[in-house]
Amino acid sequence: MSSNDLPENLIWATRGRSWGFRFLLDGGESDPLSEYERSFAGLEDEPTTWRRTAGKVALRFPDPLGRKDSAGRVIPHEFVVPGDLADEMQSVEDGLHLIWPLVAEAYARVWDAKGPPDLG
Repeated sequence: MSSNDLPENLIWATRGRSWGFRFLLDGGESDPLSEYERSFAGLEDEPTTWRRTAGKVALRFPDPLGRKDSAGRVIPHEFVVPGDLADEMQSVEDGLHLIWPLVAEAYARVWDAKGPPDLG
């Protein structure tokens, strides 16, 4: 996966049909896990969530096309959204409408791959 056409400052974690949970976009962070954990702290069990903290939004929603992994679990998409995009969001629905169109095509190319994609 090339991230050249995707927002550079977005952190995106998800899994594919046969590859496990990983960051597809790192938001330019050397350690996106730290920011991810701060943003989603206390929201681990929420299948759908939106929360603003420190100018960023933690956003989680199930795959809009209902795609599932090889174990039959619905695939979640989790984002840490900074900046202007975060400012535009007031709900999960806002996030879905703003963020999903930015990543949908890239995800369609990799979700069914045998192995995890490279961040590129």
